[in-house]
Amino acid sequence: MNRASPAQQPARRYIMSLSEAELRARVAALEAENRLLKTRVIGYQKGDTGGKRPRTDDIVSGCSEHSLSNHQIKRYSRQLLLPSFGVQAQERLSKASVLVVGAGGLGCPSSLYLAAAGVGHLTIVDHDSVEVSNLHRQISHTEAATGESKALSAAVACMAINSSIQVDAWPTGFKPHNALELVQRHSVVIDASDNSPTRYLLSDACAISKTPLVSGAAIGFDAQLTVYCHGSQGPCYRCIFPEAPMPRACASCSDAGVLGPVPGVIGVLQALEAIKIVTQVGTPLSQTLLLFDGMASSFRSVKIRPKRPTCAACGQQPTITADSLPAYDYTAFTGSTGQQLNGHDQVRVVDVRPVEQFRMAHLPGSVNVPFLADDSSSFPGFVKQRAVALLHEAGVTEAVDIHGGLQAWAALDTSFPSY
Repeated sequence: MNRASPAQQPARRYIMSLSEAELRARVAALEAENRLLKTRVIGYQKGDTGGKRPRTDDIVSGCSEHSLSNHQIKRYSRQLLLPSFGVQAQERLSKASVLVVGAGGLGCPSSLYLAAAGVGHLTIVDHDSVEVSNLHRQISHTEAATGESKALSAAVACMAINSSIQVDAWPTGFKPHNALELVQRHSVVIDASDNSPTRYLLSDACAISKTPLVSGAAIGFDAQLTVYCHGSQGPCYRCIFPEAPMPRACASCSDAGVLGPVPGVIGVLQALEAIKIVTQVGTPLSQTLLLFDGMASSFRSVKIRPKRPTCAACGQQPTITADSLPAYDYTAFTGSTGQQLNGHDQVRVVDVRPVEQFRMAHLPGSVNVPFLADDSSSFPGFVKQRAVALLHEAGVTEAVDIHGGLQAWAALDTSFPSY
């Protein structure tokens, strides 16, 4: 009988200690990594673009002879046939680079269509992992990719569609310390994120670097799309929302739900806007907000204000600069619930957890009213949501559910104990 060598024994013990589900997830992750290596999807290299992104005005063919290969002509022939597009636009597209932040319901369709159209360089950023609940709308991911990095999974899907382009995956996320470096290396940025801190960070980085930002959002049956930081008068996100909205006004798909095709519609339109910007074809949605009603399958557009002269990011005397941005606390800026509780508003915090948990840790001034329900363990947050619903039924309409609960508070207040 063959006996394992001493070097093999730790690995064998490690494998035996894993469950079947963990082994499947690990194998899937390794397979994804292998596919990435085979398709040249690698980590972002600083030398790829010489530290600079190709600007839209730098990628114009300067002679009558085009640089497209016979394969490219055949592959992209259906869009080359468009009189308003043609060879010159395709050349611009093939030399352009697009940054997609978020590989979810918006980022998946936008990145797939950009890859199919032949964008030269695509970077996909997302720190999250694929979950089964993502699959009804995040069409780059498959059942086999469950547990994998979303950025890697989306990159594999893009390379499967078009192996002739360069795709970089950033599974570490989009943070203040790397935001400017990432944005400055790209011609256009697509905001496919789902949270306020990232939206403000993206907008600030694009405003500082003067990079067009294609921003989309979708929830339930409704969605919207616009282009920020484009042209001399194009506003940034902070121009429109100088103060962060209250967290309870920013529902997520996990809270409010979403029908899969709704973000798909906006994601495809985000790809279209990015293509229009880099190829200089058509009119981008700058200073225009496009609204989509999925229930009526209708669109309408509204004009939005131009650049705000007093804007902290893109105004005449900005306070958010390339030097200050890495240290800016976007979580605290958008943590309006914590600011309200620390301010002068008359707020009564009702803690509905069991007495034992309340004694372990609670907010100063809060009162404990334990609320028990037979199905309270069905999913996280049910207890407080049910308590708020009962208060509303009783006529206390001011009652609200603090999104994220004590975990969200602990993220802002590091002195608060977590358990």
